[in-house]
Amino acid sequence: MGQRKTNRRVIEQFRAGEEVDGMHRERLVLLTTTGRNSGKPRTVPMMFHRDGERMLVVASNVGAPKDPDWYQNLTADSRVKVEVDGRAFEAEALPLLGADYVRTWTELEKHYPFLVDHREKAKRSIPIVELSEED
Repeated sequence: MGQRKTNRRVIEQFRAGEEVDGMHRERLVLLTTTGRNSGKPRTVPMMFHRDGERMLVVASNVGAPKDPDWYQNLTADSRVKVEVDGRAFEAEALPLLGADYVRTWTELEKHYPFLVDHREKAKRSIPIVELSEED
């Protein structure tokens, strides 16, 4: 099954409140960005991490040498829609920088050792993005 087809299935199961095949529902978020070229909404399912009150997503792209499309989209327009824990809200997507990035990346590698492999394969700095709910 191709990635797009898998993503559609995951999105449908998630929105229906069903079990999500092969994934931990409590770790999933649906992130909708605006396509930087098309201007159309683009929704992707992904794992998220809670860092205190912060909700973080990682643009590892499974270790690919380029940033994922969703990350490229949010660098053009940081306003996103987040669906998690049975609710949806508008948020601003803010990439972490400097010491906050370094501290957070070190912490994430402890929780998710596969990120070490992703970083080594990618040969790039992998963005970490905070999804900050808009008031």
